[in-house]
Amino acid sequence: MPEIAANPALSVRDLRKTYDNRVEALKGVSLDVMPGDFFALLGPNGAGKSTLIGIVSSLVNLSSGSVGIFGIDLARDRAAAMRQIGLVPQEINFNMFEKPVDILVNYAGFYGVPREEALKRAEVELRRAQLWEKANVMSRTLSGGMKRRLMIARAMMTAPRLLILDEPTAGVDIEIRRGMWKTLKDINASGTTIILTTHYLEEAESLCRNVAIIDRGRIVEQGPMRTLLAKLDVEGFLLDIDGGIPASLPVIEGTTLTVADDHTLDVEMPRAMDLNRVFAALDLHGIRVRSMRTKSNRLEELFVRLTGENAGTKAV
Repeated sequence: MPEIAANPALSVRDLRKTYDNRVEALKGVSLDVMPGDFFALLGPNGAGKSTLIGIVSSLVNLSSGSVGIFGIDLARDRAAAMRQIGLVPQEINFNMFEKPVDILVNYAGFYGVPREEALKRAEVELRRAQLWEKANVMSRTLSGGMKRRLMIARAMMTAPRLLILDEPTAGVDIEIRRGMWKTLKDINASGTTIILTTHYLEEAESLCRNVAIIDRGRIVEQGPMRTLLAKLDVEGFLLDIDGGIPASLPVIEGTTLTVADDHTLDVEMPRAMDLNRVFAALDLHGIRVRSMRTKSNRLEELFVRLTGENAGTKAV
C-alpha cells in the first residue's frame, strides 16, 4: 500500500538556477509530490527537467529556493536527504565487465549495506527486474532493455523511499518499454514514490497519477493526470473537401470549424457528439467531404498547447 505521511515525498519551493553562462534554467519552480505517488515530469528538450532532477539528487547546486525530501531540508542535511533517494539516470553507467549481482552488491556496500544483506536484496531486485537468470553473466552481454532494468534494480538496492527515473526507457522498443512499465508499477505498488521524466507521453499517461509540465524553466501546468486529460475531452479531425471552401462556414453548436487550407477543414468537437451531425450540416451548405483523418489529442495535444506557443530562451 502507498505510504501515508504528513510531509510530501518531494517539496520544491521557488527553485531557481542560473548557470555561469547566464542561462536561467529554472525560474521559480514549485511543486509537491506526495508519498506513494507515481508522478510524471514532462517537458521538451531544454525545458529544465534535467536541471530540476539534478538539484533534487544533489548533482547540481541551486541558485535559490528550497528542496525538502520527506521533510528533510536538502541544504541543511544533504546526507539524510540523499538516503531517501534512488536515482536512475539516462546514461547507462555501470561497469560492463562486472556481473549484475556484483554490480548490485557493490553498490549496496558503498551505502553501508552488509554483504550478506546485500546478496539477499540483490536476488529480490534481480527477480523483480526479470534478470535473475542473468545474475552471473557479463553485463556487456545484456540487451539494451536488460541494462535499463539492471539500473532500476541497482537504484532499489538501498530501499529508497523516493525513486527518480530520468528517461528510463529512452532508446528501447515498445515491447521492452511495456515490460519495464510492469516493473515500475510493482515498485510503486510496494510503497515507493516514483518521479518519472519521459518524452513518451503514452508512458506518462499509462503509469502516472499526477503530472507537472515544465517549459522554459517554469511549471506551465500541474495536477492529476485525469484532470488534465479532461481538458482535452474533444476530438480533432481534418476533413478533405471536394472543391473550394466557401467564405461562410456553418455554425454547428459545440464544434469549432476553421479553415486549414483551401481544401481542408479543421474540426474540433466533443467526443460524445455524432460526427454525422457535422457531415449533415456541411452538406446543407454545399460542402462535400471527400475524406478525413484524426488529429493528435489528449496528453500530446495538451503538451503541444502548453509548450509550443511562445518562443524564448531554453533551459537545460
